[in-house]
Amino acid sequence: MTIRYETPHDAAAVEALLDRSFAPGRERKTAYRLRDGVPAIPQLSFVNALPGGAVAATLRFWPIAVGWDRVPGLLLGPLAVDPALQGLGFGKALMRHGLAAAEADGHRIVVLVGDPGYYAPFGFTRDLTRNLAMPGPVEPHRFLARELVPGALDGVHGMVQRVSDDAIYAPPALIGAGLPVFAEP
Repeated sequence: MTIRYETPHDAAAVEALLDRSFAPGRERKTAYRLRDGVPAIPQLSFVNALPGGAVAATLRFWPIAVGWDRVPGLLLGPLAVDPALQGLGFGKALMRHGLAAAEADGHRIVVLVGDPGYYAPFGFTRDLTRNLAMPGPVEPHRFLARELVPGALDGVHGMVQRVSDDAIYAPPALIGAGLPVFAEP
């Protein structure tokens, strides 16, 4: 397996994989509303490719604002593995790679909506989202977070929010500690 950045040439294959992996109507879910009209972060969008280049799995991260103070964070997902290849480690490899890349970029918080049994080994927990809310319906036990920096969610309360459609994204490592990650043009 080869983990590489997602390219524009992968778009059709990734969408087909998401269609095979998730039930119809996935675009109506709350997490999709946070992503709608906001591009995934290119340097945090990955595919796991088979020899020959076929997409076996995909993982993307999206910019979000967390809590009433709009603390910069990431929304993980969707993570999808071709159903014929599940259980072979493609998703776990992408998770390890993606989280390491997010941490290396200086990100502090990652949230997701997903299966607690799958994501707990990667450090995701419901305990970190008890003071947070999503802007639509989610099953509470599936709303999970991970701090890439210990204590990053201390004192953070409120709604997970979309980043405005015209926000400019820059990795925290590039703009310096303590400065906002998302800025309006």
